[in-house]
Amino acid sequence: MKPGISLLQEKFTGIFEYELLQELALVGNYVVLEEGHVLMQPGGYIRFVPIILKGSVKILRPDHDGREALLYYLGGMDSCAMSLTCCLGHKQSEILAVTDEATTLISIPIEKVEEWMTRYNSWKQFVFMTYQRRFEDLLNTIDQIAFHKLDDRLLMLLKRKAKACNCKVFLTTHEELANELATSREVVSRLLKQLEKLGKVKLSRNRIELL
Repeated sequence: MKPGISLLQEKFTGIFEYELLQELALVGNYVVLEEGHVLMQPGGYIRFVPIILKGSVKILRPDHDGREALLYYLGGMDSCAMSLTCCLGHKQSEILAVTDEATTLISIPIEKVEEWMTRYNSWKQFVFMTYQRRFEDLLNTIDQIAFHKLDDRLLMLLKRKAKACNCKVFLTTHEELANELATSREVVSRLLKQLEKLGKVKLSRNRIELL
């Protein structure tokens, strides 16, 4: 479905100039995705660049043993630097992108990414800011792995999930958290119990409330 110009003006006024919004209305697509939808996977070629309007997408780095390490989350008005890089370099994806909740986005054809860089200053700034935010996200991930204990990393992950969905209560499993932290489900379950005793979270079946 094509995004209407009124929707684009509501979301992007002050970010993109009107001429770019007009072109985005012609070539972009308004997409609604359910939780768990795979947007990108390793080895595949990127067919479009997403700009998240609502919801969240988690970007994971899988290994050959099927484990997945969380790199960062995409939230509202975000895009993925990895997809931009693959588009510009015509490379295969090296990441897994999965919706973490019901998500709406605007998809942009890959051939427009480089074209708009030379035609629209606002688009160039948006791309540069996307790279900057994702670089900061990756530095934060490295800092957590290098300098924080696993219980601290778990609590930080829960806070990032809460920030991504703009909520304090969210659905997730211990197995999913373990995959994102590259550890075992048993370790995550034990640490969650410790956090609950400390009054930092409230646990129920596949549901966590951040206190």
